[in-house]
Amino acid sequence: MGSLYRSEEMRFCQIIVERDAAFSAVAELGKLGSVQFKDLNPDVNSFQRMFVRDIRRFDELERKLRFLEGQINKDSIAIGGKCDDGDYTVLPTAELNQLEQTLTDLERDVKNMNDSDTMLRRNYEELQEWESVLVKTDEFFAGGLDDAAQEELYIQEDPDAQREKNPVEYVVGVIKRDRMMAFERVLWRACHHTAYVRSSDIEQSFVNATTGEKDQRAVFIIFYKGDRLKTIIDKVCDGFKAKVFKNCPQTSKDRQAAAADVRARNQDMQTVLGQTREHRFRVLQAAANNYNLWLKQVRLHKTVYHNLNLFTYDGIGRFFVAECWVPLADVDNVRDALERGVEKTGSSVKPVLNLLETNETPPTYNRTNKFTQVFQGIVDSYGIASYLELNPAPYTIITFPFLFSCMFGDLGHGILMALSGLWLVVREKALIARNIKDEIFTMFFGGRYIILLMGLFSIHAGILYNDVFAKSFNIFGTSWVNPYNYTEFTHWFENQEAQKKEDILIELNPDTAYRHDMGPYPFGVDPVWNLAENKLNFLNSMKMKLSVILGISQMTFGVLLSFQNYKFRNSKIDILTVFIPQIVFMSCIFIYLCLEIIMKWLFFWVRPGYVFGQYYPGSNCAPSLLIGLINMFMFKGRDAGFIDMSQKGPPGQPGKTHDACYLVQWYPGQGYVEAILVLIAVTCIPIMLFGKPIHFLLEQKKKKKEAAERISVRANVLSEEGEVVINGADHKGDHGDHQGGDHGGGDHHGENFGDVMVHQAIHSIEYVLGCVSHTASYLRLWALSLAHAQLSEVLWDMVFEKGFQMSDNRYIGSIAVYVIFFFFAGLTFSILVLMEGLSAFLHALRLHWVEFQSKFYQGLGYPFQPYSFKSALTLAENTSTSSSS
Repeated sequence: MGSLYRSEEMRFCQIIVERDAAFSAVAELGKLGSVQFKDLNPDVNSFQRMFVRDIRRFDELERKLRFLEGQINKDSIAIGGKCDDGDYTVLPTAELNQLEQTLTDLERDVKNMNDSDTMLRRNYEELQEWESVLVKTDEFFAGGLDDAAQEELYIQEDPDAQREKNPVEYVVGVIKRDRMMAFERVLWRACHHTAYVRSSDIEQSFVNATTGEKDQRAVFIIFYKGDRLKTIIDKVCDGFKAKVFKNCPQTSKDRQAAAADVRARNQDMQTVLGQTREHRFRVLQAAANNYNLWLKQVRLHKTVYHNLNLFTYDGIGRFFVAECWVPLADVDNVRDALERGVEKTGSSVKPVLNLLETNETPPTYNRTNKFTQVFQGIVDSYGIASYLELNPAPYTIITFPFLFSCMFGDLGHGILMALSGLWLVVREKALIARNIKDEIFTMFFGGRYIILLMGLFSIHAGILYNDVFAKSFNIFGTSWVNPYNYTEFTHWFENQEAQKKEDILIELNPDTAYRHDMGPYPFGVDPVWNLAENKLNFLNSMKMKLSVILGISQMTFGVLLSFQNYKFRNSKIDILTVFIPQIVFMSCIFIYLCLEIIMKWLFFWVRPGYVFGQYYPGSNCAPSLLIGLINMFMFKGRDAGFIDMSQKGPPGQPGKTHDACYLVQWYPGQGYVEAILVLIAVTCIPIMLFGKPIHFLLEQKKKKKEAAERISVRANVLSEEGEVVINGADHKGDHGDHQGGDHGGGDHHGENFGDVMVHQAIHSIEYVLGCVSHTASYLRLWALSLAHAQLSEVLWDMVFEKGFQMSDNRYIGSIAVYVIFFFFAGLTFSILVLMEGLSAFLHALRLHWVEFQSKFYQGLGYPFQPYSFKSALTLAENTSTSSSS
């Protein structure tokens, strides 16, 4: 399995490269994607680093590209190509300078075109308003409206006031239609009912030149007399932001001539606007075709300079020095990439790659592909594996869809899920090329392989459960037959009609109805159980026991995997005081329970006979495993055998059956065996609890003794100086400098006895209690399988089956079934496949994270995040998409 089984071995390296060749060398490393640089300037802020000016330069170029992207999306122009096209060639300096100048000119031209377009649209808007004013004003004055207005004005004048022979004047303007009612009301009150207002809606819509929003407008005309009213009208118009046209012609002929001239100017303005927008569209289209290429180069250069900021330099400033983590398998590739980068610059000084020793914990790196990536993601979501720790991902590939199928097991639903996953896998390249950015689709597409596996495993579980859309299928032929004749059925039906009962229950006696020569159903559940009234009792018992067996099997497998970690670390004390007691504790209680379940399935049946040398009366004496497990821990005395040989029993039976025969010892020496198992299991607990701390104490005493034996002191009485000799080395100092040789910690990295004791106590208690609670937690396999099957049965009975009962007319019934089928299919896919599938997925996730991985997996590492052009461009694409959306 390579690095998927255990993380890659890492090496801590030092890179020394000439300053002029550093950019090219780091660019080659970015193509390789196998180096994680360490920051050698942690105390220097971002604004004081060497290449901050270059990074600011590319930040400005990114800002210009974001501006262009916004303009391109505003015009609904598709951006061609992809940012990550697989070519990671970095432009030379001259071409990069040319790109910078191109983006600067393009930004300036687009801004100028935007300003020109805004000005032209504003002028066009004014011409449209002026044309509407001329046309509506001519309509106002048509038919002598001015005389009517003047007569009304004279009537509304104060009869006591001194009449002035002032002519009637008018004002024409445009206002937004939704403000017209309030405008008339305010004007009427402000002018004291002495102004006459008429308005008319403009049919066409106007587009605001600044905001781009559409609005509806109206033309108004106000008749008034006197300068005082004119001042009031002007103030009201300013308050409502109404546009007043003061140069409206007085005669109808002049107004018509002006309207004709405005129409001609409008036509010219439309032509100019169209040409301006067409030119702008062509410019933005060209920019859209090259946008991803430009963004790629800007992001590549910026990424290189970001990593160069992590470097330091030697004393004379000629060479750059970097420290980094490199996978052992890629050390030679990194060296070759450095040499290629230096050769491109023509430098004669070869780069240096040194392997260093360090006490730092290396990062964790597991190589994955498109298939294993999703399973590794499931494990990493819980915690990154410690360095060289056993990786649960390869086992998760099998166990995760298998546990999912135990909860989701239905042949029909499994086929639907498998087909969905298969479609995503088959159409993989086409869907990647479409570059769909929908979040929900991306989530499903990323898990396409696990969806396919969950569907395939669910098909297997559906065949095993003999369940397809809540129905069973008879492939191999049932082993149950009808033992009753026609006369018996006729008698039962007559009694049923006499008692007015709708249903009749028929009991199948296994002695007569079961064909013992055929044996059990070859694979899965016998289809006859789908018709049985006690189907749930049978399936619940079976699935519950299966859940216990599967759970204990997976937990035991997790404990066995912990041995691989201890063996890899060469930790004999962990093997002796942790692994062996854990596996013995698990075996004495839980594996013993699984063996009892299997033996009960194999040996106990409805027929009486001898089992393990003891007479078995029948199914009423089948042993109760749960109560038996409780009696095992309580050391409760139980009768040996199912019958009392000292008393006479029924004919054919050698003795009388015990009253609670299901609680007796059902194999010879069961009480002694179980007592020994409990004592062994209890003995394992103090070994797990105190074994490692006691070993720690002994090791500490041994080290102190060895250190004391190696230390000798030589003192000079005259000079009052002393020498401490350790392992033959002389350490000179004052008299009181070395007062003991114990520096603590040893192999436990400075831990004291209290830390080790508390740590071991927590893990021991957690394991012992977890064995019980985790076994109970695996019962969710049974619970969710039961819930899924019952929900599927309800959906079939309450929805689809109703279509067959709606009408006796076969044509109407066919139409009803056809229509109801779509409701049934929609509910099945949305509820039973999607929602129930999500529920089973989350429960399988919990079983892996808590119950399985807790037995061997620590997950205390940190991920290997190499410097890579591919990841930088992927981030740039995602950022660009999110900003455009």
